[in-house]
Amino acid sequence: MNYDALVLLSFGGPEKREDVIPFLENVLRGRNVPRERMLEVAEHYYHFGGRSPINDQNRALIAALETEFAARGVKLPIYWGTRNWHPLLADTVRQMQADGVKRALALATSAFGSYSGCRQYLEDIDRARAEVGDAAPEIHKLRTFHNHPRFIEAMADNVAVALEWLPEGQRATAPLVFTAHSIPESMAASSPYIQQLQEACQLVSQRCGRDEWTLVYQSRSGPPTQPWLGPDICDWIRERHANGLLTHLVIVPIGFLSDHMEVKYDLDREAGELCESLGIQMARASTVGVHPAFVSMVRELVEERINAAEPDLCPVDCCAPPLRRRV
Repeated sequence: MNYDALVLLSFGGPEKREDVIPFLENVLRGRNVPRERMLEVAEHYYHFGGRSPINDQNRALIAALETEFAARGVKLPIYWGTRNWHPLLADTVRQMQADGVKRALALATSAFGSYSGCRQYLEDIDRARAEVGDAAPEIHKLRTFHNHPRFIEAMADNVAVALEWLPEGQRATAPLVFTAHSIPESMAASSPYIQQLQEACQLVSQRCGRDEWTLVYQSRSGPPTQPWLGPDICDWIRERHANGLLTHLVIVPIGFLSDHMEVKYDLDREAGELCESLGIQMARASTVGVHPAFVSMVRELVEERINAAEPDLCPVDCCAPPLRRRV
C-alpha cells in the first residue's frame, strides 16, 4: 500500500514550569487519581525546571529517522503529534491535511501492548481525524515490536554498557532487574502486556548470556485501593537488601523507549538514592532512544507495512480498556 508520511505518536510533556499543571490535568482527566498525587508528580517535573526530557528525545528520534530514511531511500516526511501536550495530534493531522497527505503510517512510542500503549493511540487517531473532518488523512498504526530482533539488540547493547559501570568482579553476578510502567491489573488482564514484557526480558537476557532475570514495575499513579502490577522497584530493592541478597544490580528500563521523566526521576533519583543509602552499587541501562538498531527497526517496520500483502494489524478487540469499578 502507498503511504506519503509517517507520524510519531507520543505521550507528550511540558516544555516549561507553567505547562506542568495543565499538562498533568490533561493526563489525568477522567481518572480517579487524587490531586495530592498529581502535585507530587508535578514536583518531579519542577526538579528538572518544569521541562520534560521526552520532547527533545522525540525530536532526536525524528532527526535520526530522517537521516535513516534518506540513506535507505524511504521518501516519507515525518510528523509528530502527542496525546497530552503540544504538538497535539489533532493539530498535527490538520497540518498533514494542509500539506496534502492522504495516507500515513503512525509509530506509537510504546513497544508493548496495553490499553494505554496501544488501543488508546488508535482512539487518539480516530479522535484527531474526527476533529479535522472528512478530508483528514487515513492513519494506520504500525504493529508493536516487543520482540523485534533490532529492539532486543539495542536493549542488550545498553545492558552491556551498563555492566561496564560495575567493578569487573561483580559483572557476572549482577542481577538484571527489568522495569516497566505499572498499570492497573484490570488493564493488564485485557492485554498481552505482561506476556510481552516477559518475552522481551527473556530475549534480552539470553542475548546478554544470562539465564536469570527479574521483572518489576515503577511509576504507579492510581489510588491505593486499586490493584496495580507489582512489585515496585524500590520495594523489591528494600526486600532483597533486607534479606542480605543484594549488593549490586543493573536496572533495565525495558518498558520505556527514551530516558524521559519516569526514568530520570523514578530510577535515577529515587531508586538511585535508595541504593546509595543501602550501600548497593547500581548501574542503569539506557533506553533504546536513538540507538542505530532501534532506528533501523523503525525503518524496517515502515518498509514491512508498505510491502505487506496482508499487513499485521491490531485485532479489533485488542487491548480493550479496563473495566471501571463503580464506587
